[in-house]
Amino acid sequence: MKNFTSCFKEKKFLRFFFNQLRLNNSGRYKEFPYLSICGKERNFIRCDDCPIVFTHVMLKDNEETRLAHNHAGDLLTFRFEPDKVVMIPETGRVYHPAPERAGGVGLIRSKLAIEFSKHFTFNNGEGNPPTHFTFGGTTYELDNNWYKGRIKQT
Repeated sequence: MKNFTSCFKEKKFLRFFFNQLRLNNSGRYKEFPYLSICGKERNFIRCDDCPIVFTHVMLKDNEETRLAHNHAGDLLTFRFEPDKVVMIPETGRVYHPAPERAGGVGLIRSKLAIEFSKHFTFNNGEGNPPTHFTFGGTTYELDNNWYKGRIKQT
């Protein structure tokens, strides 16, 4: 027997649920900014930050680096763009682009963000976002403009 909570442990369910995730443009339940349509069901969703949470880095087909998200392993991944990693100094949270249909921004989980933070360079001072990120032996100049207006800075 399965219940709603146990479904969140099944990777195939997570893939389906998050692939259906959209911004809530329905006009209903405006306090829920996201919506996942599952057949006839409408799952209205709200979260503290972003619904997409990147959990780890992986290689796909031993070539392309991907970020896996929402604990579904290789069933839910998004292309990793090291130059698009953004850290908000006020919160310490780290973000990366995510699927546009889900708001375009994903949160990098704390454990991975701590690992990434070891590879940040702060040429404009530590009170400002990092300017560079070293990943896989390459140092990237960070594009800190893609996220402006998309991330809550609380």
